[in-house]
Parts: sequence; C-alpha cells; structure tokens
Amino acid sequence: MGCVLGREVSSGLVYNGREEKREGVHYEKKSQSISAESTETLEVKGAENVTVDTEVVEADEGDKTKKDDKAEHDGKSRKEKRRSKPDPRLSNPPKHKHGEQVAAGWPSWLSAHVGEAIDGWLPRRADTFEKIDKIGQGTYSNVYKARDTVTGKIVALKKVRFDNLEPESVRFMAREIIILRQLDHPNVIKLEGLVTSRMSCSLYLVFEYMDHDLAGLAASPDIKFTEAQVKCYMRQLLSGLEHCHNRHVLHRDIKGSNLLLDNSGILRIADFGLATIFDPRHKHQMTSRVVTLWYRPPELLLGATDYGVGIDLWSAGCILAELLAGKPIMPGRTENNCIRYINCVARHQRSTGRSPSCRMQHFSSLENPTDDALGRLLKIFLSLHFP
Repeated sequence: MGCVLGREVSSGLVYNGREEKREGVHYEKKSQSISAESTETLEVKGAENVTVDTEVVEADEGDKTKKDDKAEHDGKSRKEKRRSKPDPRLSNPPKHKHGEQVAAGWPSWLSAHVGEAIDGWLPRRADTFEKIDKIGQGTYSNVYKARDTVTGKIVALKKVRFDNLEPESVRFMAREIIILRQLDHPNVIKLEGLVTSRMSCSLYLVFEYMDHDLAGLAASPDIKFTEAQVKCYMRQLLSGLEHCHNRHVLHRDIKGSNLLLDNSGILRIADFGLATIFDPRHKHQMTSRVVTLWYRPPELLLGATDYGVGIDLWSAGCILAELLAGKPIMPGRTENNCIRYINCVARHQRSTGRSPSCRMQHFSSLENPTDDALGRLLKIFLSLHFP
C-alpha cells in the first residue's frame, strides 16, 4: 500500500530514579554514584516539564499536592499510572496503539484524537496518485479525479477540509470515515483507503470513480428517464438507505448530486459528511440544520431535533418526484418558502385528488404543474406512511 513503516515510538512514560539509602555509605561514594547516573533524567520538584531523550512530557500541576504513598508499593507513582491510561474525553487510543499507528505513517494528531477511525489500516502516500481533474466541490471538501499509479485504476480523491489543531474539527472529519467503514453494500459508496503522511496536515479519502451523478443526468435536456429507469434507480436508492438505517446510520443529505451512477446503471449513495449514528431505542437531540433545502422534510424546516429515518425517506420521495417531473418539485429559496410548497402540495392533493395549482411565489418554476404524471406521483407519495 505504499505505507511508511518505522520503529515503534516511546510510550512517553517517565521513570524517576530512586535514591537508595544505605547505612554506612560514605558521602563521597554517594556523590560519585549520583554523578555516574548522568544519562538519567531526575524529577525536579516544582518543574512543569520533564524530558526523556528528545521527548517532552507535560507534568500535571494538579497532582503536585497529592501523595504517592499508595502507588509506591509497586514501584510506580500515581502520575505514572494515570499516564498509561487513555483519556476517554479525547477518545485517544492506548499509547502502544498510538505508537504503532504513528510508526506506520499516520499523523500523530490523527491517531491521538480519532485513532479508532484508522485502526487496522495503513496510509497511502500522496505520490502514489496522479490528479487528473477537479470534478466537484462542497462545503467541507474538494473532489478530484485521479489515477492510482500503483494499480493504474481511476479513482476519486476527496480532500477534506478541517483544522488539525482543533480536536472537534478532527472528530467531525473522522465521523465520516468511521461511518463509511461500517457500511458495505453495492448501493453505498465504498471507502477504499486514506492518503496522508506522518508530517501531513491534510487527508484524502479514496473512492471508486463513478462516471455520473443523478442530478447532472436529470438536468440534461437530452435525457428523459423512462418509468423503468426511475424504478431501477429508486429501488437501488431505497436498498442502500435500508442498509444504512439497519446499521443505525442517518445520511441526512440525500439529493441528486450525492447519488452517483456508473455507465452500467449502478447507483451508489455518496457523501456521508453530514451523516450520523442514531439509536432508535435511546433518542437524543440532533441538529436540524441538515439536508439540502429542497429535500428537507417539514420537521426539520420547523426546527425538530428529535427525528429518525423518515428524514432520509422524505428526501428519497423528493428524488422520485424530481425524476418523473424532470426538475425539483419544491425549489424554495427559504425555509418558509419550502413550507408553503409542502402545504400547497399536500392541501390540494388531499382535498381535490389533483396536483396543486395554487398561486405561490416560486411555483411557476414548475412547467405544467398539473401534468398527469406528476399528479399520479403526488397521489402515491402522499399515501405512503413513513415510520
């Protein structure tokens, strides 16, 4: 895989020399014994840092007033015992695991904060890929078409934007990696590797290259999806979502540009940058500022923080309508505008059985809104009951 291997780094523990007290030892002999230990680093009372070789370990000021009587029975101080345990607030791995990951070529800042995201993997070097073209750009990433110089395979490289000096930013980035490693389905994009180095401050995610996205094809005036094609794409979309939801993953950004297609018609759900893990038995508050506006369900538009798989299914329904209508059916510019679209569609469909014809500020963006195909679609969609 082109990884950089090296020896395991020191665990960072500091062992203080003991001063042995013996009766009858002459003062000169004791001074000679101390001077002979010039290679050891002795702990200085009140110092904030102690060193071993080239490493610097920050002393814990809060422990200066604590006694080490209980820890001395096995030859280690309480401070040394605590430093050998991982800090659960940072979710960092044990020191031996951190050392193994850094020795394998992973950046220290990545292993320290999100070691579980890279556990068992080896990094790829940046010089083993050749960028061909920039093919996409999002809020938190840039996507490039590239060639793997080792295998000759065409891949997609997603460069993630984050601040490696901010632990929360690193964890946010790593959440996508952790989720992608949990998913394995033909209709979900597969993470094939990570590109970084020990001294690097950037990270690339390696994916299989897909030729098209659904939004681009739907916007093409030369392409008109048949009913059979719509059924095929929706079946694959719902199958991929079922896999995600069975593994307690909410995508939270289903839209045409995140649904990728190859030339054989295989659809894969991509871009899990806003995805999250949920527990249906123990619900917790989540942000409502997710899902692109045109595909955002009513509960999120109204600020709900307790939601489930229904938000992804609503977005999937909007995709179904878009494929049949040839364009988005609720292209609101604001949250209030989208709520008016939804109310108009639901109210008129349920009261008259026909597609909406009410006057709205942006409803004219839909050509021929009373089209029979769109009317049949809305009738089916509004009759569904989402969990």
